[in-house]
Amino acid sequence: MELKEREFREIRDYIKEHYGIALGDEKSTLVFSRLRPLLKQKGFADFTEYIQYLKTDRTGEASVVFINRLTTNHTYFMREPEHIDFLQATVLPWVEQKFGQARDLRLWCAGCSSGEEAYTLQMAATDYFEGRQGWDTEILATDISEKVLQQATLGIYSNESLKSMPEDWLKKYFKRYDDDNMIVRDAVKERITYRKFNLMEEKLPFKKPFQVIFCRNVMIYFDNNTREALVNRFYNALEKDGYLFIGHSESLSNVKSNFKYVMPAVYKK
Repeated sequence: MELKEREFREIRDYIKEHYGIALGDEKSTLVFSRLRPLLKQKGFADFTEYIQYLKTDRTGEASVVFINRLTTNHTYFMREPEHIDFLQATVLPWVEQKFGQARDLRLWCAGCSSGEEAYTLQMAATDYFEGRQGWDTEILATDISEKVLQQATLGIYSNESLKSMPEDWLKKYFKRYDDDNMIVRDAVKERITYRKFNLMEEKLPFKKPFQVIFCRNVMIYFDNNTREALVNRFYNALEKDGYLFIGHSESLSNVKSNFKYVMPAVYKK
């Protein structure tokens, strides 16, 4: 079995149209290696037959399995720690001062993957608002992959993956699951709403604007037009003076938007 150039183009166009992800020609081998076991499992004779199934399936199952196979979900705890420091030192005090009457933190972790980033953000918020009575610090975390959302909801992580976690946070927010793994405590889990969401949706289905949006190392997979459209949707979804955090490997320098640069990978409305 092989992946013909025409078949790769069809797959590339499908993932671009439905998920905004831009696959370069060099990704042909990756696509082949990740989808070939699925084709064998399902009994498809070739990629053309599989693509036809993908495009005509009405249950939604085919597209779910497709995107789970092709997306890379590499993340870890305390990623880009200077962002966490800035969140606690500058952003959360601004939220407290401006929204103190409502006592409502509205933070969106977009492209949350398997939950490490969302839990890190929730721990930072819990740590900051501890002792400040009545604050609702529940945050929203979304991803297109049901597989990683299931992992995130479980909240079980290896000892190895928690090496960068501050010792006091480890004791406070985790408990022993087995010899090799820890599990996030329920008090933290309960403050995160995990939801499947495709960032390509034209209209963001959220009632209130967010004060903070984290979307780190997601837009590197998008072409510039897709990135620009998404950044402007983020802009419209934020409160005035709200903050957008992106990955250090990303930039808004080629994107037309009204965001103001604050520090590396941090922007303000």
